[in-house]
Amino acid sequence: MVKQTIQIFARIKPTKKTTAVYSVDNEEQTGACLEFMVPRDLTDGFVNNKRECYKFRFQNVFDQAVKQEDIFEKIAKPVADSVLAGYNGTIFAYGQTGSGKTFTITGGAERYSDRGIIPRTLSYLYQCFSQDSSSVYTTHISYLEVYNETGYDLLDSRNEASRLEDLPKVMIMEDPDQNIHLRNLSLQQSANEEEALNLLFLGDTNRMIAETPMNQASTRSHCIFTVHLCRREPGSATMRRSKLHLVDLAGSDRVSKTGLNGQLLTEAKYINLSLHYLEQVIIALSERNRTHIPYRNSMLTSVLRDSLGGNCMTTMIATMAVDKRNLDESISTCRFAQRVAVIKNEAILNEELDPALLIARLKREIQSLKEELAMVTGQQRDDQLTVEEIQKLEELLKAFLDDPEPDVTLSLGPDMRKIQHCFSLLKIMILDKKGGGLGCSDGQSSPAAEIQDNHHSVAEVTKLKEMLTQRDNEISIL
Repeated sequence: MVKQTIQIFARIKPTKKTTAVYSVDNEEQTGACLEFMVPRDLTDGFVNNKRECYKFRFQNVFDQAVKQEDIFEKIAKPVADSVLAGYNGTIFAYGQTGSGKTFTITGGAERYSDRGIIPRTLSYLYQCFSQDSSSVYTTHISYLEVYNETGYDLLDSRNEASRLEDLPKVMIMEDPDQNIHLRNLSLQQSANEEEALNLLFLGDTNRMIAETPMNQASTRSHCIFTVHLCRREPGSATMRRSKLHLVDLAGSDRVSKTGLNGQLLTEAKYINLSLHYLEQVIIALSERNRTHIPYRNSMLTSVLRDSLGGNCMTTMIATMAVDKRNLDESISTCRFAQRVAVIKNEAILNEELDPALLIARLKREIQSLKEELAMVTGQQRDDQLTVEEIQKLEELLKAFLDDPEPDVTLSLGPDMRKIQHCFSLLKIMILDKKGGGLGCSDGQSSPAAEIQDNHHSVAEVTKLKEMLTQRDNEISIL
């Protein structure tokens, strides 16, 4: 088990507009520091107690000139390594609309160097698969979109959807152990990097995108790209299952500033509401004495339950646009990140036994033991005693019981089948004697006859039990 807080990083979007006064210090030993300077407005009067300096700490702060490769190396690569080792991982980008979340997670389409975290992580994973010849890896990919609090499967291969409503709707199911299952969310197997990237492109084609005053291509939904990884060593019955969530959250909109209306306004309401529920979960997790965490308030928080305070290694990227008009939103994003940094996750190594391999190994072991036993005894044994062996045992048991000599022994040899059968016959005789079943009106019956009758009654009871089990199975199937 690995206990650690959620790792937080900050990325500042490049801009040609007039920026706010800020400074970045990555040289501190306790982490990086991002500081905003807010000059006082003289129109508020000479007596003005507003804060002028806002300072926030991160693991690292990436300024405007940072490259996509540096983002992957310092943020995504450590999480990918933990997923390869068998731990769950999550990377999610949070920030206002137009601050560069989608560019960070997915990347840009103009240049190859603009690839984001998802394609670079897929390339890195398959590169590690090819270099590790001691294990067999199996990967499945899912792509979930949460639009207006409704989940959609972006990788539906049955039909080409012309509208978002044509995609299958994903429903949340919860089992008695409070584990979340997503119904109608397909898992697509990918054997190589090319197939995985094709699935990513298919999902991005189906995403909900619209033009807003803040962003020409604003994603109007939360998207969760998940890589399900299974690692198994040849000949071993244990395997490691892990999953990697790469989350592109929709950006929050301040309607008074953007002036949205119509469908865009409806989308903004749902986006802001789901982000509000996400912040409620963050606040609840940061409070020590809080007993209830409101995961069920929204679909986003339900899906990310493990990533927030659960079995996962989670990393957050706070994206910020440092234009003067966006200064308040940037400070709000940093405050959200500071609350996230308090949450502690407990990541567990997801190692389990493969039932099919375990059963096959036990069958081989049983067959090997049978062969060794046959070599030692010189006899080939079956699982059940033959009719001749049963009759011979009954004769030996009859002779043993009829012999008045107290020192007489019952010799059955080193065969547990015979010993257990004789014990079962003796138990039946004792139970019948307690119930008055040994005597009859005409006198005592012979032990051999009693044993024979008991043997037939046991066989009939066994047969009736088998018939009852068969009927129960037929009823359950119907």
